[in-house]
Amino acid sequence: MENKNKLWNTEKAAEIHERISAALEKVIDPELGIDIVNLGLVYHVYLYETGLCVVEMTLTTMGCPLADVITNDIIEALKVIPEVRASEVKLVWYPAWDTSKMSRYARIALGIR
Repeated sequence: MENKNKLWNTEKAAEIHERISAALEKVIDPELGIDIVNLGLVYHVYLYETGLCVVEMTLTTMGCPLADVITNDIIEALKVIPEVRASEVKLVWYPAWDTSKMSRYARIALGIR
């Protein structure tokens, strides 16, 4: 998470980042049954001093029919973070997602070596 906020010191920004990451880990890809963080779909998270949290991420495939569901789940998950007053999800396609971006946990859960 990039700290675009002069109001928080490094320690506080790190603590907020941990809470945001934990909230995003609760967002499950409906097709794969694994959270978007462990799948490696989240590329960047920015929190601005206005309280806007921007999640820059990709999907496993372009034209994924569940993009709206995942986006809405992210916005709902971030509502529990008091410092986040608004959230936005930006879908990006570069770099393209592949299985190398997955965590060890996700690889084991999906049976990928």
